[in-house]
Formats: sequence, C-alpha cells, structure tokens
Amino acid sequence: MDPNYQSAEELLNALRAGDVTSTELTDAAIARIERHDDAINAICVRTFDRARTAARAADEARARGEDRPLLGVPVTVKESYNIAGLPTTWGMPQHANHIPSEDAVQVSRLETAGAVVLGKTNVPVQLRDIQSFNEIYGTTNNPWDHSRTSGGSSGGSAAALASGFGALSIGSDLAGSLRTPAHFCGIYAHKPTLGLAPTRGMVAPPTPALPIDLDLAVVGPMARTARDLTLLLDVMAGPDPLTHGIAYDAELPPARHQQLADFRVLILEDHPLIATGAAVRAGVNRVAAALADEGARVERHSPLLPDPAEAATLYMQLMLSNAAASLPADVYEQLQIQAAACSADDRSLEAARLRGMVLRHRDWVEADNRRENHRRDWRRLFAEFDAVVCPITPTTAFAHNHSGDLQDRHIDIDGVAYPYFDQLVWAGVATMPGLPATAIPAGLSPEGLPVGVQLIGPMFEDHTPLRLAELLERKIGGFQPPK
Repeated sequence: MDPNYQSAEELLNALRAGDVTSTELTDAAIARIERHDDAINAICVRTFDRARTAARAADEARARGEDRPLLGVPVTVKESYNIAGLPTTWGMPQHANHIPSEDAVQVSRLETAGAVVLGKTNVPVQLRDIQSFNEIYGTTNNPWDHSRTSGGSSGGSAAALASGFGALSIGSDLAGSLRTPAHFCGIYAHKPTLGLAPTRGMVAPPTPALPIDLDLAVVGPMARTARDLTLLLDVMAGPDPLTHGIAYDAELPPARHQQLADFRVLILEDHPLIATGAAVRAGVNRVAAALADEGARVERHSPLLPDPAEAATLYMQLMLSNAAASLPADVYEQLQIQAAACSADDRSLEAARLRGMVLRHRDWVEADNRRENHRRDWRRLFAEFDAVVCPITPTTAFAHNHSGDLQDRHIDIDGVAYPYFDQLVWAGVATMPGLPATAIPAGLSPEGLPVGVQLIGPMFEDHTPLRLAELLERKIGGFQPPK
C-alpha cells in the first residue's frame, strides 16, 4: 500500500519495527503534497523545513529507545490553531500577518506525542461556513470532485486526509465542522463530548489564547480509520492544566460493547424541519441494515427521543447568541430591530437564528435550562440505547457556492431549495446537548460522492461510538482513496 494512505497505527508499527524512518515518511508526504495540492489547495501554510527537522529528531529519539504515541507520524493542523511563528488568520484578510508566539495546547500535545506537523489546513472566514475558502488562501476543492466543496470549517483537513497528505489531522466543531467535511470527503472524524479536550489557542485573532470553556464548540481528531480516531483522541483528551492542574489520571469509560450484535441502536433518517436527500438516506439505511444483519437491536422510533424541532430551535439560538456577542454596536442594534419585527408566530429556523443573535442574558439562561432538560432526556434515552445513527447533513458535497451573504444562499435537497444554514440541524442533534459523535463513511452516492453518517453516543462515553465505528468499518468498509 502507498505509505501516504496507511493509517497512523500502521505507520507506527512500521516505525517501531524499523521498516521505515520518520524522515522517509515525511519526505514522501511532502513530495505528495507538492505533486497534488495545487489542484486541491488543502495545505495553506507549509512547514516542510520544520517537519524535516522534527522527523530527524523523531528518528534520533527512536534510535535511543524512546517511544511516544505518535512518534514520527506526519500530521496536519487546522489553520485556526496557533502555532508559534506561523500565521493564524482564520481566513480574515485584516489578520493575514497575525503571528502568535505560543502554540495552542493541542499543538503542544501533538508535538509532545512526537507527531511531525507538515502544515496548516485551509478554513472559511472566521470558521463560519460549510465550505472552506477565503481571500488569503483561496478555495479548497473536494478530492472526489474539484467542482465541489470539501466542507467546512475543517475542510482543508478532510481534503488533506482524503488526498494522502499526512495520516491524521486536528480540527474543531461547533456546527458540524469536523463531521461535515468528513462526510463530504469520505474520512472519519470525532466530535468529542463537550469539555473533554481543551481548546486554548484555537482562537480567532487577535483574541488572546485564554483557557476559556467554550459553549457548544469542541476540538477533535480526524483520520482515515476509526482506530486512528481513538489513538489521536487519547492524545487530545484531558483538561487544560492552566485550569485543572497538571495531574490528570481520570479515564473515560470503556465502550459499552465489543461486538455489533450487542449494540442497541436508534436510527433517525428524517427531521421535522428539513428533508433528507436520497443519497444520505441510503447511507443511513446501509448502516442500519449492517447492524441488523449482525444481530444488533435496531429501532427506528422511540418516545424517549428529545423533541428534534425544539432541539434545533434551541441549538440555533444558543449558537447564534455566541456568534453575535462580538458584533459592533450599530450592527447589533439593527439586528434587534429585525428580530422585533419577526411575527410571534414565526417558528422558522431563520427566525430562531435572528432571535438568538439578540438574546438577552435572562433569555439565554432560560434557553440553557431548557438545554439541561434535553440532556436529562438524552440520559434516559441512552439507558435504553447505546448509540443513535443519523445524517450529518441532508446532502452529499455540493458545488462551490461563494455568492452573496450566507443568509441569502440556499441548499438544494433533491430539487427543493432550503435556507443554507437549515442544513445544520443534523449537526446540532449532538452539538446542542454536548454529546460525542463519530462521523464514518457509509458508501458512495450514485454520482460517486462519499456519504457519511454520524454515530451519537452518551456524554463522556466517547469510546462507545468510536468502538461502534471500528466494528462497522470491518462490516461495511471504510475510507477509500478518491480516484
């Protein structure tokens, strides 16, 4: 197999056996990027000299008998993470020359684990799109079809992995930013339980890198196999030492089951607020059929499921109240006027987003309390089920669409137009209550595009959806390189 498409686990085994050196792996990855990335544009900041130095150091460490979780493995990092001495712009032209002086905590953890960073991967402006393009670095194309998006906001990382540019990457997720690019590019990603992995240093310029507990947003791993997700999550997990002390000995619970036949799974393929495209529906049902074939308990309805329409509305309000917090006063005042003009009977997601942007603190507290009610309901559901299988977005990767403002765009679902941001409701199923969710490949559409689904698990039981992902990979197959 092409070493550029081997898993991190396979590379580590080869490195430990002395079959290959980190220098050789790094040179091969760099050569592949130089050969193919002009067409993909996934790696927006190349760190090849640094990578070669790190690879030589990894080889020397291994020659001394050292071994670390990722020693010598080539990886990439989402542009939004601070790396000392390199630009962190979040795609914003006014911050094109922003150079942080300190690594993000997750970058430090990668380097401590021995990973070799090849470069930083492209993002949308302020990470606020389902596509990855900006004026500084341009557009990232989907490796399966260059006329289509790789997704966002971790679209550069997903495209890099699908193209064989490194074995692992780290991204972030507030509105599906790990899961959607994984779905569009045919790879694996894991949105951890809220708060499991610290986010310090994954911050928009020029904001200082403080140890702030973000609401809804997480950082997480991306890979080409399910087992590699667990390998990288183990490196990323654990509290920020600035707020929780240096020592951290707690371990996540093991997976609930080790065989597909023992899993109890709820299948969701429909949402009351948006249609599900035929290709995505087929992917969900392919996973459902595989589970049933192995003897798992598969259900399609449960009265324990929290109200998905209320959950989607609550998600939009909480997400947009956060996003609008830093808006200029004059813009905020205009939003207040627009929100006040909404009819009291308007229960659309568009109205929920507008109201969320001007949410008063007392109303946010009330929304937060409603979120806790949903978390309680999810705990009850996960007493009866081990995982929920559902879409990540309603469609496969769509054609590049950079026209107009985000709120003016639409998404086409089997010939019907929906507001662009309404497609985020599936991401919000796991994000709003803070649940872990693993994105897995589930085959190809009739057009030959990847289709992914997400496996949602109980809070802080990340190993349960990760193990389910690993077992399904054996059953239905996993990542396949684009032709």
